[in-house]
Parts: sequence; structure tokens; C-alpha cells
Amino acid sequence: MTTEDQVAVETGGAPSAAPRAGADGAAAPDADVLVVGAGPAGSTLARYLAAAGRRVLVLEKGAFPREKVCGDGLTPRASREVELLGLPTPREDGWVRNRGLRLLGGGVRLQVPWPELGDFPSHGLVHTRSRFDQALAEHARAGGANVLERTSVTAPVVDERTGHVVGVRARPVDERGRRAGEERVLRAPVVVAADGVGSRLALSMGLQRREDRPLGVAVRTYFRSPRHDDDWLESWLELREPGARPHELLPGYGWVFGVGDGTSNVGLGVLKADAGSGDVDYRDLLRRWLASMPPEWRFDPEHQVGEVRGAALPMAFNRTPHYTRGLLLVGDAGGMVNPFNGEGIAYAMQSARLAAEVVDAALDAPDARARERALHGYPAAVRAELGGYYTLGRVFVSLIGHPEVMRVATRFGLPRPGLMKLVVKLLANLADPASKDATDRVVVALQRLAPAT
Repeated sequence: MTTEDQVAVETGGAPSAAPRAGADGAAAPDADVLVVGAGPAGSTLARYLAAAGRRVLVLEKGAFPREKVCGDGLTPRASREVELLGLPTPREDGWVRNRGLRLLGGGVRLQVPWPELGDFPSHGLVHTRSRFDQALAEHARAGGANVLERTSVTAPVVDERTGHVVGVRARPVDERGRRAGEERVLRAPVVVAADGVGSRLALSMGLQRREDRPLGVAVRTYFRSPRHDDDWLESWLELREPGARPHELLPGYGWVFGVGDGTSNVGLGVLKADAGSGDVDYRDLLRRWLASMPPEWRFDPEHQVGEVRGAALPMAFNRTPHYTRGLLLVGDAGGMVNPFNGEGIAYAMQSARLAAEVVDAALDAPDARARERALHGYPAAVRAELGGYYTLGRVFVSLIGHPEVMRVATRFGLPRPGLMKLVVKLLANLADPASKDATDRVVVALQRLAPAT
């Protein structure tokens, strides 16, 4: 059976059949919800909606396991989303717990444990992104969602009368992304773009990246290293371009995350717009930074596993609106990456959880107009949860874009553990509104005072 026939069978049609007609003459839907992309956002959304009894069809252009650029480290915020979703994280399946952040800079080495909070676990996790995405997709399937791999979405289907997205055009592709079958139309009352930073689906609807929001770049690779079993997420806060003077720091950080399987994930993240005076070769910057590491860590070409890979980090709602004309944006497609630390998985899953609640309610609406009103609640829900925090993040980004600010913050902040406890809560978005702890109160107050834009 071809992938095209599989789509028809799994969505209730006949193999290679044309779209079915409903009672009003319009093509009947192939699912209640079409989700484009099976990353953390898409698979999370699919699992929640399938568990609610909705017919969910997820279209993924790749095949699992597939490579994705990521640090592989999950903060307690991301770990909470994994727990809420009900995804098991046993050590024997490659899930490694971590205790907190180890920060290095200005000659200081400071370990800050994850805070003890009622709303979050007191640990983080490490799991390779390829296995993580596969586990999420399988979890969505186990919950009743149809996840079709090697299925490329080529364009939205737009209702000429309303201008709303009512489906997509999709076709099967081979392992190299080449066409492997006939294109067909798939329809649903709700369509979700979970197709990442490039989001071809969002772009096809005229939703461009916002230039007033920050964009980062991450590069990483793996090494066979004795540091693979480190139970702290390690961040190096002093990055420089080759040839730069000691005080000329880049706005970003390097990381070393032990994967627990004999390898370490090593990489760096830098704000793109402010990365020095000219174009930065990020891969070369990573190599030069690694050359300064202790040789016993084996961060060298001889022990490197795979190539250096890079990806953009879309931050602070850098594509909006998050709902328009029948299309919802979740995760990286909606620019959900945390501008404080470059974390994306937690916010991909959180936005998907919020979207699932809204979509489930919308599908119960008595008519199309009521469904539309319900779907417009999604941008408001995301903004209420994250808008103020991301506004603070944009201020943070503008400050660390100045090398002198970055130098002073590193030199004078790290030697003060009490201050760094607050900083870690702010950077990782780990404050408890109900806590009486002074650091929690400060972080929560800042978020509430910041406009949610």
C-alpha cells in the first residue's frame, strides 16, 4: 500500500479516492484536526486531542528517528510538560535526570540546583532529540492519533468564500524528500502549523517572521567523552569571536550536556542580529571554543560523533498572530523559544497543550461562527501565559547585546550565589506564584508588570 493509500485508509476513505462529499456537497473532512509536523508541539497536540476523542491526522515530512538540532537538555519546565502528557521517562530508555545548572564565567564555577517548587519537578532531563521526538510521536499514536511519516505538505487549501484554511495538499516523499506518489487534498475543520521555524504553511498564508523580535542561532555536535554521565547541565557564559579582545563577549553561551550513553552534546547559542560586527561562522566559533577545552574531555575531531549542525531559534513570539483564518501556530512555528535561554521544547509543548484545550472546545461549538470565536481564544491564552515573560526576555536580549553589559554581568553576578538563584529562576521561567520565597516573588512580580505583547 502506498503512503497515499495509507492516508485514505487511516482517515476513513478508500485507497486513492477523491475527497468525499458531505451532505451539503462540500468535501467531507478527513479528520477533526490536521497537524502539520510531528515535533514536540505537533505530537503533544495530537496526543491531547486524540485522548479527548478527536480524529487527529499528523503529517510529518521526515521519518523517525530523525535528526534535529537541539541541546537535548530539558529544564524542570519541560519535564513538567512531559509528565503532564503522561510520557514515561525510564532510565533504561535513555532518559537521564539532571540536578541543576553549572555556570562558568569570569573565573567562577557555580552550581545552582533546580528550585524546589510545587508546580514543577525538582529535576531536569536529558534525552537525545531524535529519540525524544520519536517517543512523542509514538505516544501520540498510542493515544489514537494517526501520524503519517514521509508526507510532505505542499500548500494550504483555502476556502475562496471565507479565505480560511480548510485543509492541505500533501504528497508522499522518499527518504531524501523527493516526490514518491500523487498529491492529494486532506481536509479538516481545524489546521495546525507545527512545522518549525521555517513554517512553510504559515509563510504560505502571509505570516512572515517579525523583525522586531530576536532570533538566535544554535550549533552543536556530539563527542564520545568521559563527561557523558554528568548530572548537571553546564553553561559557559563567555563566548568570543576568533581574535576578539578579552572584554568583547558575544551575547550567548556554550553548553556541555551529558547524554549518558557515552556521549556529550556540546554546542553554543548566540543571538544572530548582535553577534559581533559582521557575519559569524558559528561552526568555526564552536570548533575554536572546543579547542580550549581540557584534552581529557576528548572534545576533539577524533572523538566527534556526527557533523556539526546548526539551526535558527525563533524567540519571543516572532511570528504572529498565533491564530488567523483557520490556522493555529504552535511551537517554533509561532516563535515560542525562550529569549532568556534559547529553550524551545517546554514552550512547544506548553503552547500545544493550550491549543488542544481551545481546539477541543471549538470543535464542540454549535456552528462555524461560534467555532471561530472559540479559536480566537488561543492567542489570548498563549499571551496570558507567556506574553509578560517574553517581554522581559526582549529587554534582556537588548541588554546582553552590549558586550560591556555581558562582561559586567558575568564578572560580578556569578560570584553571588543568592543573586544567581534568582537569575536561574528568571532564565528558566521557574517561579512559583504561591511561594513566599523572595526570589519567586520578584520574578512573578516582574512578569506581571511587563506588558503581555
